[in-house]
Amino acid sequence: MSFKQDIFKAPNLVSMIRILIAPILFVFAFQGMENWFLGALLFSGFTDVVDGFLARKFSMITPLGAHLDSWGDFTIYSTMAACAWILWPEITQRELLYYALILFSFLLPALVGLVKFGKLTGYHTWAVKVAVFATFVGYVTLYADLASWPFILASILCVVAGTEEILITFILREERTDVRSIRAAWQIKKSDK
Repeated sequence: MSFKQDIFKAPNLVSMIRILIAPILFVFAFQGMENWFLGALLFSGFTDVVDGFLARKFSMITPLGAHLDSWGDFTIYSTMAACAWILWPEITQRELLYYALILFSFLLPALVGLVKFGKLTGYHTWAVKVAVFATFVGYVTLYADLASWPFILASILCVVAGTEEILITFILREERTDVRSIRAAWQIKKSDK
């Protein structure tokens, strides 16, 4: 399959929607539209679930799709961080340590992958899936002023997931997609000998 054929597959289009939501999130943040922002953010989380479901259900898993999904996650998490400072500076400053842990746990593995392989990785580990879900829940509960403990828990889960992704990058000899765990990375490394 070529890039042109893969880009128009349904899961990849859904991932593109998630990337294109980022500018809309900034508009809502700059306009002070907190509820619209949170609604659009939840919708972006929904697209993250849908693209993976469609890819698996209809056998449309492609390396491009894995990378688009990772780019979408990277874009949304970066946007979430910037918009939180715009919309809720006091809350963000109060929870800055946990916020920094979440942000660096997504940025550092991406940077390590870029340095080693020259591209963003797309491992889609189980730990990252749990951390992403926890982060969305934590973010919404924190900024909807419901509770802060889910956000703190999410930061811990993100650090674990980010550390695993960095270790996977160190283990692998070449860039791979859909490496679900460190164990899977070791198995890949053994089979590549």
